Amino acid sequence: MSTKKRPVLKELIFENTTDVELFQNKTLRPIIKMQHEVIVIFFKNCLLNRKIKVKELKERELLKIINNFFSKDNKFRNQLLGIVVGQFSVEEFQYYIKYSSEIHKRIVQIILQRLKDSIQEIIL
Repeated sequence: MSTKKRPVLKELIFENTTDVELFQNKTLRPIIKMQHEVIVIFFKNCLLNRKIKVKELKERELLKIINNFFSKDNKFRNQLLGIVVGQFSVEEFQYYIKYSSEIHKRIVQIILQRLKDSIQEIIL
């Protein structure tokens, strides 16, 4: 088992940002980047479990499927949230508890975009 180190994304840290934006850029984005491979494997497994043959799909069809997973499958979204939230430190988790609704939206949007940008990884 390899150990992962959370990356630091300094180019995303700006002055005059809200606390939630700062949390997104200092915590969420690095965790999601670190967990990218796990997220892709998780999504590919979900496709396999539903007997969706990715290699037979056009890119546009796969994008539609990705959108459907995020808009209609609460279990899928909650498992993705767990992949991210499970990486929080105690302090980060305490902050997350206060703003969980806003943070959930941000996690889902970031992962949705990453999966859309990773179509070629998903097809392989």
